[in-house]
Amino acid sequence: MAEANENHAVANGDPRFNDSRPAMASRQVNMQRIRDKAQNLRGDLLEQLNHRLDNLFDDFINEVEQIEQDPHLNNDTVRTQTRSTKRKTGELPDKVFINRRSVLTELLESSHIQTIYHIFVAILIVFSLNTLVYDWVEKGTLNLNFDLIFFAFGKTPKVMSLWVCMQLATLLLVYPAFYYWAISRTPGRAGQMRICNTDVYDLVWLGLVLLYQGAFLILPVRYLVENDMPPASSVIITCEQLRLMMKTHAFIRENAHKILNTKKNDDDESGGCPDFSKFLYFLFAPTLVYRDHYPRTKTIRWRYVVSNFGQVLACLFYTYYIFERFCVPVFQNFNREHVTPKALMLSVFGCMMPATLVLFIGFFAILHSWLNAFAEMLRFGDRLFYKDWWNSTTFSNYYRTWNVVVHDWLYCYIYKDVYWLLGSKSRAGSMAMVFLISAVFHEYVLVVTFRFFYPVLFVMFAGAGFGFIFLTDKGSSRSWNVFMWVMLFTGNGLLMCLYSMEWYARKSCPVIMDNFIDFLIPRSWMCDFSGIKLN
Repeated sequence: MAEANENHAVANGDPRFNDSRPAMASRQVNMQRIRDKAQNLRGDLLEQLNHRLDNLFDDFINEVEQIEQDPHLNNDTVRTQTRSTKRKTGELPDKVFINRRSVLTELLESSHIQTIYHIFVAILIVFSLNTLVYDWVEKGTLNLNFDLIFFAFGKTPKVMSLWVCMQLATLLLVYPAFYYWAISRTPGRAGQMRICNTDVYDLVWLGLVLLYQGAFLILPVRYLVENDMPPASSVIITCEQLRLMMKTHAFIRENAHKILNTKKNDDDESGGCPDFSKFLYFLFAPTLVYRDHYPRTKTIRWRYVVSNFGQVLACLFYTYYIFERFCVPVFQNFNREHVTPKALMLSVFGCMMPATLVLFIGFFAILHSWLNAFAEMLRFGDRLFYKDWWNSTTFSNYYRTWNVVVHDWLYCYIYKDVYWLLGSKSRAGSMAMVFLISAVFHEYVLVVTFRFFYPVLFVMFAGAGFGFIFLTDKGSSRSWNVFMWVMLFTGNGLLMCLYSMEWYARKSCPVIMDNFIDFLIPRSWMCDFSGIKLN
């Protein structure tokens, strides 16, 4: 009735209702906007809720699968494996494995990141065309023999035979010996040293472990030197050697701790030692931290495996073109004359871009493509082999995120153990020990590869790299990210320039002292070029 009176008043020109129609229309528009916003908010909330429920359901499925794999796991154990928490006051958290993809795998789903990937592919094609055109114009023929690759990866049969021997030694010696120790030892309190007590027996086996690790370190190196293995082949052997030694330490460290702190169970004939299948899976899994169970994927995408191995092969040719066009022409005659500070400075700056590009390629080939290929074949679920290290504003974050696989091993078996031995106030000491061991490992690979001792990387890693942690520790501004990249470019240029100089000086300059001292003295500093004839 009121609405009819209002319409009648408007029709008769009542001034009270002259502006009611526009006002009502405006209110209706505003109400519609509110309804639309409410609908959008409702949709967003439902989407977020569904996403959260999906994640919770996936976590629940993972826990069920872990319980099915090992019925002895209780809820507390599963909760510890799926959530990073401190178990005791002051105790450092453990490494936790969960199903997750690599960072670049997720980023490459964006069209913008795919474009950057396509740019690198285009650069590879241009490098290939550059090489073909250069050979055609300069030599009149197409040179497709790839001599540099064949030299670097030479003596492949001997490399494979040594690799097989190292694998068999780890499989046939480490696990059987550990299994025998687990089933034959008499349970007792760890830490007591009495004659005829179980602890003396344990110390004897600990000595055998150290003896085995020492032999595993020395014998392959002796084989490499006697057969004069080329650089890339030496890198393969030394990296595999360190990988197997680190896996051996991780397996013994994790399981010996459990056995020493577990009472003897008559029903358990294995003495608490894991099954051989778990040890075998761990040897090939893309991780250096041992666990009885890892999160697993449901299927194997063989196309994804082939794609990753193809990317590794493409990165190999990428590196070849960089060295062939930017490094070899510069350094093959570099040490035929005295090195001046001007020439050294120009060479360092000339190496910055190629060296950093090699760093990118090596990172993508090994930490992304190679590890993801093996993770897919083994259905290994946790593929966080690295984090977004390129966004780091502190060097401490860079070291933690650059190579998560090695960082986890250093954290679990070096940092935590030193922290436990020295106390909670020794974080700096624990971190220094981690840097020292990591620097020694890196320098060891270069010493065995190049056959000379030139500790540039050791000084930069354990000296400048360690100092930059404290310099940039409080850095949060994005300008510190620029500083990090400047230091990476400079450091990579120095490494490539100085090691290349020393390599070609060893090829060109006569032996200074025919003994071990010549191995330690940089020949690029001491070479007399007056008697050297240019080719």
